[in-house]
Amino acid sequence: MLVAIYNRTFEADDVLTMQHIMSLFETHNIQLVFYKDFYERIQQHLNLKNQPRLFTGRADLPANTDMLFSLGGDGTLLDTVCFVGNSNIPLIGINLGRLGFLAAIPVEEVEDAILSLVRGSYTLEKRSLIHLDSSIPLFDGAPFALNEFTIHRKDSSSMIKIHTYLNGEFLNTYWADGLVVATPTGSTGYSLSCGGPVVFPQASSFVITPVAPHNLNTRPVVVPDDHVLSFEVEGRTEQFLCTLDSRTEVITNAVQLAVKKENFTISLVRPDEHNFLNTIRQKLYWGIDKRN
Repeated sequence: MLVAIYNRTFEADDVLTMQHIMSLFETHNIQLVFYKDFYERIQQHLNLKNQPRLFTGRADLPANTDMLFSLGGDGTLLDTVCFVGNSNIPLIGINLGRLGFLAAIPVEEVEDAILSLVRGSYTLEKRSLIHLDSSIPLFDGAPFALNEFTIHRKDSSSMIKIHTYLNGEFLNTYWADGLVVATPTGSTGYSLSCGGPVVFPQASSFVITPVAPHNLNTRPVVVPDDHVLSFEVEGRTEQFLCTLDSRTEVITNAVQLAVKKENFTISLVRPDEHNFLNTIRQKLYWGIDKRN
């Protein structure tokens, strides 16, 4: 088995955890390929039997990689989506961060998670992506996201106007700080914090959620993901922000933008004891009543 390892925010406090995880891989004779920047930062703390292979991005990630381990939080796992693209390499997130909806496996369960991989006692959850079409090249050849696409104001505290169309038909003009278009996976992220609903990962939909809308009767709306959403942006400044997950581009109102469902999916690894309902109950504290 060949496993790729990625981490972007290595801290000194994580050294013992990293050493433990790597020793588990070696115990089970799992071959490793490290993200180059991460390996250069941690190699002095490791005592690996064999020199690992290294990768820097999607182009040199070995095609025969069986799985990619994300060590960090949800943002770290979102980085790995660009690495695997349409390669069908599954992703598994070990939570070294805080909330962890996507990187849902706590450090305390990492040994059980690796045993599940060795034994094959896990499931692969297919997650849909959102794809961005634009009139100029954006996002360095990876115009897709697992969580969300957003448009934001940039150089002013003034709100912007986002004219939004559904399959070419006018939907609404959002007077707001921005607009979020989230996948079902992203419904528990930025969209949720802006008042959007939680959507099950299997749902075939997008959630359109305004950011701080000036029209108080404007609410999030759920639309089918086989529709195309297009946008025209107006504001008092010439530049705006356009994001896919944690990646950002600066655009002008001359740039034409449209989003649709991506034509490939991402596979997330879930040990058999983990599922979406357990995750949202634990992370959102549903059903927990602290009243005496």
